[in-house]
Formats: sequence, C-alpha cells, structure tokens
Amino acid sequence: MLANLKIENVAVIEKAEVNFTEGFNVLTGETGAGKSILIDSINAILGNRTSRDLVRSGASKASIWATFESIPDSVKKRLEKCGYEASDDLLLYREINAEGKGSCRINGMPATASVVRDISAGLLSIHGQHDSQGLTNPALHLGLLDQYARNREQFARYYQCYRDLVAVKRQLDALNTSEADKQRRMETLSAEIDAIDEASLQPGEEKALQERKNVIAHAQSILQGITSAHLALAGDEDGEESGAADLLGSSVDALQNSARLDETLAPLAERLQELYYGARELATDLADRLDAYDFDPGELNQIESRLDTIYRIKQKFGMEVEELLARREAAAAELESLQSSGEKIEELRAEMQKLYAKAKDSAEVLTQTRLKAFTAMNQQMRKALEFLNMPGIRFTLRHAKGPLSSHGQDNVEFLISTNRGEEPKPLAKIASGGELSRIMLAFKSALADRDALPTVIYDEIDTGVSGLAAGRIGQLLHQTAKGHQVLCITHTPQVAAFADNQLLIQKNVRGERTYTEIHTLDLDGRVQVLARMISGDKVTELSLANARELIEKSR
Repeated sequence: MLANLKIENVAVIEKAEVNFTEGFNVLTGETGAGKSILIDSINAILGNRTSRDLVRSGASKASIWATFESIPDSVKKRLEKCGYEASDDLLLYREINAEGKGSCRINGMPATASVVRDISAGLLSIHGQHDSQGLTNPALHLGLLDQYARNREQFARYYQCYRDLVAVKRQLDALNTSEADKQRRMETLSAEIDAIDEASLQPGEEKALQERKNVIAHAQSILQGITSAHLALAGDEDGEESGAADLLGSSVDALQNSARLDETLAPLAERLQELYYGARELATDLADRLDAYDFDPGELNQIESRLDTIYRIKQKFGMEVEELLARREAAAAELESLQSSGEKIEELRAEMQKLYAKAKDSAEVLTQTRLKAFTAMNQQMRKALEFLNMPGIRFTLRHAKGPLSSHGQDNVEFLISTNRGEEPKPLAKIASGGELSRIMLAFKSALADRDALPTVIYDEIDTGVSGLAAGRIGQLLHQTAKGHQVLCITHTPQVAAFADNQLLIQKNVRGERTYTEIHTLDLDGRVQVLARMISGDKVTELSLANARELIEKSR
C-alpha cells in the first residue's frame, strides 16, 4: 500500500508530507486547493510523463518521494528482474527540474521512467473523474470483461495460435500475387540472370586485367630496365664486355688462392663465392623474364574489350562484380521459388487450414470464459447498483461472433436499462453523469476481488451524485477498502463520513505567494470540515450536529 507521500516545490505545494493508512483514505478540500496536484504527483512518481509546469514558480526543481509497504510478490519479481533488491518496502523518487528534465530512483538507485512504470504497474491504479465517460466507448468493454474473467492463460494460448495463423497467411499472400505479376517478375529475373551470365564474371578478374594492362602499356620501359640489369650482370653475348658476375668470378679465384696461404681469408672467400653464385642466378632469372615479355600485339585490345564488358554490366546494375554475383544467386533463388510456388501455395493452404481450426477452437474457449464471467459479473453489478440507489436496473451483454482478430472472435457491448419497462440500450444513450459514476464504481467493486493491486485511487468518483446515492457510494468504498487500500478525493460529505483516515487539503496565501498544506484530521477536525462541506462558510450548530450524525451513522 501507499504509506507516505512527500512533495517539495510541486505547483502551489512548497512542502508537504502525507501519511496514508490502510483502509479508506479520504482527501477533502475546496476546489483549487491542490487535490489534483496530489494526483499529478502520484502519476509522476509512477514514472508517467510530466512537464516542467509541475515545478513551483521560482524553484529550480520539484521533488517527490513515495513509500510503499507490503508490496505484492509480483512487484518484487519485477524489481529483481530489473536488477534491484526486493524487500517488503519500496521507496520511489522523482525529480523534475525547471528545464523539464528529471531523474528517477528506486530504493535510492538510478532508474529510467520506463522501468519505474513497469514496476509500479502492480502497485496502484488511478480512476479519474472523467474515466467514467470511457464506459460509453464499447471498445473498452471487452477489456473490462476479460479483467473480470481472469482469462489470461486462455487468451495467451489463443493469441499464439492467431499469430501463427497470421504469419502463414502473410506467406501465402506473398505467393498469391496475380499470375500476370508473377510472370512479369519471372521474366525480369531471367533477364537479370542472362545478362550477368553472359558477362561470365569471375571474382578478382577485373583487378588482374587492370594489372596486366598496366604491364603491357609500359612493356618497353620494363624491357629496357631488365636488359640493362642483365647486361650489367652477365655482360654482352660476344664476350667483349664482362659483366658483374664474371668480375665476381675472377675475384673469387684470386681470393681463394690467397686463402690457401692465409686460412683466415677462407670465410671472406666463401662470402664472395656466395655473391658470385647469387649474381649468376639473378642473371638467369632476368634472362627468363626477358623471354616472358614477348607480347602478342592483340592482347592489349582483348584486355580492353573485356574490361569494357565488365564496366558496362557494372553500370547497368550499379554494382561491383562481387555484388553482381550475389545478385545473380539471389535472383536465381527467387526465380526457383516462383517456379515452384504452386507446390508451396498448396502446402501453406493446408497448414493455414489446420492453424485456423486450432485458432477457432481456442477462440471458442476464450468466448466461453467471457460469457461465463459476464453471468457472474452481472449478478454482482446488479447488487452493487441496487445498493447505490439504482433499483430495478437491467444489465445485459450484446454479443456477436465475428472474424478472428487479435482479441478473439467476440464483439461485445454492455447494454443497460435504468428504468422499468425500457429495453436495454447502449450506456451512451441511457446513463447520466451521476449514473455513469455509480456504474463505474460498481465495475470497480466487482473487479476488486480479482484485482491484485493493493491501492486504488478514485478522483471524485461521486461526481453528479448526492443524497442517499452519495452515502451508498461512501459505504461501498469503505467496504471495498477492507481488502484494498482506497484513496478517494471527494466534495461530498456523505462519502467523506466513511473515511478511516481523512485528510484536509487547504490553500493559504502568505504575502504574495500561495501555499497548499495537507493536514490529517482528528475527530473534531473531521466534524468541522464535514460541517463546512454541508453548510458552506457559515458553520452552525445544526451543521455540526449533522456532521457528527453522518460520522456516527457511517460507523
């Protein structure tokens, strides 16, 4: 439950701390005193979107702390899943600065707003004063019915079947293109494959051709360099001019003769002999290379023609050679798939029939949980509404089966008759504002035992209701609070009289600034506040007596 809420520099609240108790907590105060600010603060602490307008004028930041006690096991699991230590208590912190930026903390550790939202989803729910109007939207009725039915397992099984069915249908739709489109696509793919095959592309071919072209283009210069190097090493063919190798040979002979007389020269002679052999080997290699540069005059033309072919195919597709080869493989695979799509279509159709039958069975199971749930919920709703001074009410379900969708096969709408002799009609056409408030409260009352949330907040649930009905609302909220912590903002004394813990939100002006304060009321304070709610500014002995009587009757 929400045990404590501390606020600093939030709108007109400079600093306030509220202690809530188990059971029925009521917040009262004049219009504009700041009750909605409390709701905004709680929304902010739960990680919901907020704005810098929440920061008090002149302050650099707004700060909100909330302490929850005896948190549910589901919230503990979420905490541990997100990497936070879980215990029975939970402290949330939210800061919003004047620039609109802010931060969140969970038990003192940094957290993102999305993580806080995920964790706090199991802590409390807020029912705003305008939420009752949502009952007039039939699209929300199925969600309320599922919430009462507690059919999450059945829904999960159906939804998995439905997803599998949709996945197969998408594959089938992709293959079931028109025959003309299919033929055009096959022709396009065949043309692409033929064009690429005609070019006979090979990986690395273009680079090798460019290198060969460069060699041929500079062949004369290359030959001159090799010839000069060979002549320097081997000398001329006539033997008129000795080369470096011959000179090294003579040097070897001379040094070897000297080494016979001085053995210390032997290593030098060996090194010189190695140079001689290396020079001879190099001269032979250069001679071989000279023979290799005997070019065919037409080779350059052939290379340029081949490079032109490669260039044109690259320009046509806007791709490099490796990409073109990959494109060819992909096109061939798609063409094969299209050519064999007839068999694949039949396979998918058979699979789709099986999945449809399975999904239909799961949808029927889901339908039965909903119809059964409405029968039980209807009984609770009628009792609650009769208690809320709406006797003789008829509450029915308009149900129709439609095609399978993400939520099943059911189209539902709640219909109601508030007067005897009238046929049930949609809520939007029948219920007034006060009736909608009571109907919503009846829904919440029916869902209370099935809802794992420890705290429920009602923001002026009694709007448009007075007299006996208002007192019954207070009594129903008090009964609901036996299993849940209930916080209620109200302007109705009949509702406030049932509070286990009553808080007064009061706005004061000091100097030129407005300040909002929150006070926990004792019995005398409650009597004073209820008397003011009954009679206005002039509190009389009669209004005080009425206030005491309301509290005594609520007990």
